[in-house]
Amino acid sequence: MVNAIGRRGPAPTASASDKIDQNGYRMTSIPTALSNALPAGIRVRRLQGINGLDMQVLEAGYETSGRPCAVLLHGFPELAYSWRKVMLPLAKAGFYVIAPDQRGYGGTSGWDHRYDGDLDSYRMLNLVRDLLAMLAVLRIDRVDLLAGHDFGSPVAAWAALVRPDIFRTVSLMSAPFAGPPALPLASPNLQIHEALAHLPRPRRHYQWYYSRPEANAEMLAAPQGLADFLRAYYHVKSADWPGNQPVPLSGWTADQLALLPEYYVMDLAADMPATVAPFMPSRAVVESNTWLT
Repeated sequence: MVNAIGRRGPAPTASASDKIDQNGYRMTSIPTALSNALPAGIRVRRLQGINGLDMQVLEAGYETSGRPCAVLLHGFPELAYSWRKVMLPLAKAGFYVIAPDQRGYGGTSGWDHRYDGDLDSYRMLNLVRDLLAMLAVLRIDRVDLLAGHDFGSPVAAWAALVRPDIFRTVSLMSAPFAGPPALPLASPNLQIHEALAHLPRPRRHYQWYYSRPEANAEMLAAPQGLADFLRAYYHVKSADWPGNQPVPLSGWTADQLALLPEYYVMDLAADMPATVAPFMPSRAVVESNTWLT
């Protein structure tokens, strides 16, 4: 069978619940709400056998064969859906655009969700293998544009570092790449977390908070309700909050990290719902908001 960009791929087999598209791909059932929320010109489907995953991907520019390929990697806490307004302009510019839900996110399944599960599958090089397996299933041997935002940025950087023959250009958004670690490899440094906890105003880094087993339940059962928690969280991280005035830090030290907004460096005793609650926007701001419905 010939895929959406004209390269030859294997003919898939289908179960009774599967459909085969015009290019010979299996298209498993996709939530109607997601399909209805996507702009015309973007389709969603699930690809099987992706390094142990069933991977959900969005595609644009798939109607025409022979196009250069662009792959877009979302960040945390995001989905491929985050790229929906970028995909169509790229397709209009001539690209076949693919945006996957990465391992651990969204409609992609097959990953270990247990807190005490094996974390090796989330190592950066295995996330690169996820990309390579996706491209292999799609019979794509060259990516002309690889873009990563936030958590997707280091994945994109490592992909280009280890397979420059496949990933030809890279765009890294919001998270710079420091390069591969120097030899000899240093042991994990926990001193910064201890230093933050011993500040006059005890603090902790938000990633340290997220690594706790209680964090998921605390956010799902936020006293203000999940919707208001998410609203306050996204508001305080956005340009709508006037307190967002980023400035360079002089170093990776506790006193410098304490200058960051609380959603990055929290009070030690506070959970994330309590951290963002004071920044809940007014009803008037919510009703006039144009970027988060």
